Amino acid sequence: MTTATRISAADATVTVISTTDIVTDWAARYFGDWWNATSVTPESICTGPIVSAEVDPDRYAHMATKLAADPHEETVYAKSATLLAKDDAGSIRAVSPGENLAYLSEPDSERLTITGCDAEAVAVATARLAREAVRGVLLRSGWTLLHASAVVRDGRAVLTFGSKGSGKTTTALLLAKRKGWELLANDRIFVRPDNTGGVQVLPWPSAAALGLGLLDALGLYDVVRHRMNAGEKLHPTQDQRVTEALVDGSRTPLWSPSGKELKAQIFPDQFSAWFGLDLATRGRAAMLLFPSMFPVALPALADEERALAEEDFMSGATEDRYPDIFRLARVDGGGRAEDRTRVSGLLAELPHHSIILGHDTNAAADFLGKLTDTAWPSDPHGRSA
Repeated sequence: MTTATRISAADATVTVISTTDIVTDWAARYFGDWWNATSVTPESICTGPIVSAEVDPDRYAHMATKLAADPHEETVYAKSATLLAKDDAGSIRAVSPGENLAYLSEPDSERLTITGCDAEAVAVATARLAREAVRGVLLRSGWTLLHASAVVRDGRAVLTFGSKGSGKTTTALLLAKRKGWELLANDRIFVRPDNTGGVQVLPWPSAAALGLGLLDALGLYDVVRHRMNAGEKLHPTQDQRVTEALVDGSRTPLWSPSGKELKAQIFPDQFSAWFGLDLATRGRAAMLLFPSMFPVALPALADEERALAEEDFMSGATEDRYPDIFRLARVDGGGRAEDRTRVSGLLAELPHHSIILGHDTNAAADFLGKLTDTAWPSDPHGRSA
């Protein structure tokens, strides 16, 4: 029986359909807490992009054999070697042999078909590309994608910026653990000016990458280990070495040979189910924070203020894992230049704070609470959130 999950975020509506329940259930789980994901009947689908996914080894083998025999190019998508071919009608065929996944994208009709051999692999790929389809609709309707974490209180959002290791995620999670706050996003957000001169914020659902040291510092490590030892699972993209460390109770950060930290991969719904954090579905930008982490530092305001910079915006160039090979976005991966310019000007009007945090999370949480409680900004346009 064919089932369908409709995913809606602001202006975007994308539908996932499949005869394999795990595929549509996975989409409902992955997007349900941050975007609106609901079960619908296939007969009710009349508009919007469609991602159709099937588990069919024979069909996959046929598509893989045919593409390998036809003229094609080679690329990398989702860290997997991928064969890619385009025809004169604009259709795009692709095969990732390492994942046993085949794709047919028809951009003009906004339809993408995924075929594979393993149900979980098909479900993961389907959610990933359904999210890319949503991204495309949002970007084409004026939204911009920022590299930021975000938390919300009373509908007003604090946006946290910084490169890897700066404390962006730490800041957001410490605030999200406080009463009255909700986590809006861990690493990326959509922003767009509204008709009152403010900036609306939407989440980007994704698995959150949290290092073992950070889990321990935030008091979340034991929760994760207990859940995993009880048979629950984290996201399947998690490195097996991280899984083994959590099961064994090792809290020592893990690193790959290339020097990249290996992290736990937390499903979006596990923030609430495992950690008891409330999740927000949208907010209105009210404050920008720019943290820097120094192990023995006392939390404080930094002497040198930082403003929003080019590196805080996502772009096609930064999407090295998920380039738009299926033409789902059809604009730059972070949004159109004119939309970025407009939202940059509005965000520049909001209060900015460059802050220093240390590894004492209790002290950092107290500092952040006082900063946001005592300096919670009034709307620069004199309007309520």
